Amino acid sequence: MSTINSTFFLKKPKSDNETLILFSCYFKYEEKKFVYSTGEKIKPSAWDFKNRQPLAHGPKKDKDYNSIRKQLNRYSDKFAEIQSRSKMYGEEFTSQLLREEFDKEFKKAKSGKNIFFKAYEKFMQDNQKQQKWSPNTIKRYNNIKGILKDFEADTGFNLHFKAINKRFHIEFTDYCMNKKKHATNTYRRNLGLFKTFMFYALDNGYTYQDDFRKFKKMKEAFTEKIALKAEDLTKLMAHDFDLPRLERARDVFVFACTTGMRYGELKLIGKHNVIDGAILLKEEKGVNKKPREIPLNNLSEMILRKYDYQLPLIANQKQNEYIKDVFEDAGYDFESERVIVKGKTVLREKMPFYRRISTHTARRTFITMMKRQKVSDKLIASISGHSDIKTLNTYYQVDHEAKKEAVSEVFNNIVPPLRKVN
Repeated sequence: MSTINSTFFLKKPKSDNETLILFSCYFKYEEKKFVYSTGEKIKPSAWDFKNRQPLAHGPKKDKDYNSIRKQLNRYSDKFAEIQSRSKMYGEEFTSQLLREEFDKEFKKAKSGKNIFFKAYEKFMQDNQKQQKWSPNTIKRYNNIKGILKDFEADTGFNLHFKAINKRFHIEFTDYCMNKKKHATNTYRRNLGLFKTFMFYALDNGYTYQDDFRKFKKMKEAFTEKIALKAEDLTKLMAHDFDLPRLERARDVFVFACTTGMRYGELKLIGKHNVIDGAILLKEEKGVNKKPREIPLNNLSEMILRKYDYQLPLIANQKQNEYIKDVFEDAGYDFESERVIVKGKTVLREKMPFYRRISTHTARRTFITMMKRQKVSDKLIASISGHSDIKTLNTYYQVDHEAKKEAVSEVFNNIVPPLRKVN
């Protein structure tokens, strides 16, 4: 079997507008010319007619040269692979075989209106079917989808796979940081999740462009958060609330402070998994992990017994509202400063202390109180469920008193010799 050569040509070579690039070869023994659309478009002025490829240099070079060249190479490489395989196995290399193989390989890269978001839906469905995601992960990816839809609607930037390039990265960063008012760490996390989707799209043939690999995350920014002290928990437990809902919210919050549990995990507690003074928790995240042992203390055990081992839980959003009311009612209405880092800008905002409290403050309080008592990271992580010590340490909040105490412990035992002063 003689070798068949392939080439590319333009559908409308004399057009002033973009025109399709077609793949072509000739099957001599069939007396048939094979033509297949690559789906790529280019202006004839940016086409090298002599070498039958996009111009690689000069002022007329297409702005999407790299991606177009990459796609055309995919057709050439696949053609060579099919022809070589046919020779190796003694199969007949026909135009029908080539078309079937091209359809199988390239028609996966779907086109059409809203294909970007259809691919995103498929991405979410596939990961949920494979049981890869926890409920919180599903929530995060739904949030990213909402941000992307808002971005498209608010900016008029048409989201399709070919548009996910450097320009998209610039516009999306500006939109999230300035229009959505995202803090650096929020945007950093969201961009990482978006790139996970793009890798899925690349692997599953929705796109062949990989410009997104170059999207660099901003450096993680330190943002001071609140962690409570033992005296705060004592004050909360001693406070009498007029409203029963605030007492219940207080109890749930303090329980989380003394166990380090995530708010979403509290619903998993019952008499069945409280054994020998500890909660044996089978995590929803990391289902292959062994059950986590969370020791109870006098306070956490008292709260559990108060509610017969079924904590009075409400929706996380509503608990976040109520816990602010709890702290306001308990007298935490003094002024506090919140510091947020956005890119290179440090924003300072004055607000009442109680407004800075959330359900997540409880987990941060547990880790900070344990660290201040010099409990090892490994031991804390075994209770909190952190697999990464670096992540665990982001919860640790060092306050003024901790710094002062540490310096005193190190240096106060140094007694200088007494000298006469002339």
